[in-house]
Amino acid sequence: MRGMALAVLAAGMMAAVASAPAEAREYRFCLQSPETGIPGECAYDTYAQCRASAAGRFADCSLNPRYAFSGPDRPHPRRYRAYPDY
Repeated sequence: MRGMALAVLAAGMMAAVASAPAEAREYRFCLQSPETGIPGECAYDTYAQCRASAAGRFADCSLNPRYAFSGPDRPHPRRYRAYPDY
């Protein structure tokens, strides 16, 4: 009985160590409605998926701000040129 308990405990520990943590992912589009608020339900890879979910509801789709402004290819702030006073 004790050997069986140790085997089950060891198997459980190996399964816990072998499991990888969930990967965080930012989806590209968000469904916005009065129920979901802003940025809304961000769970869509394509605009078509989001629009299909929004069909028949008081909802719309937009670009996920976390997706748009993260990563190396994010838009940079606009630089303004200082003109000399003549």
